[in-house]
Amino acid sequence: MRPLLLLFIVLPVLELWVLITVGSEIGVLPTIGLVFLTAIVGVTLLRRQGISTFMRAQEKMRTGDIPAQEMVEGIFLAVGGALLLTPGFITDAIGFACLIPGLRQLLLGRLLRHITIVRPGGPHQPHSSKPDPDTIEGEYSRDEQNSVDDKRPKH
Repeated sequence: MRPLLLLFIVLPVLELWVLITVGSEIGVLPTIGLVFLTAIVGVTLLRRQGISTFMRAQEKMRTGDIPAQEMVEGIFLAVGGALLLTPGFITDAIGFACLIPGLRQLLLGRLLRHITIVRPGGPHQPHSSKPDPDTIEGEYSRDEQNSVDDKRPKH
């Protein structure tokens, strides 16, 4: 509950306070111009970083590796882009932190320490094409004319 309270109530109030303070110092039009400028710079940076991350993810998939870091980077980029498009200087600062490669790598390094990557073979099994010895493969079909009830002995 507290993170949502912070996100939806406290953050907009702080954003308004910062926008009013900056607007009273430099004027309304320059403040609006800064908000538009951060959005334009953010979208440009998002596009470049997004394409770069996408290309690295594709290369890892081609070599058979799991692009875990690139997938988390993609989430960071999406959050950063959304925050940069939201009017306000606090959200812009957080958005730029998500988009600046060095800072993003620092945040990702801390986050990826807490994430476990599980391959399709299971968390402790190497990925192999050998079938599980407890699995019996076969085909199944139901013949509606000869159901189980018809084959039971009648008393």
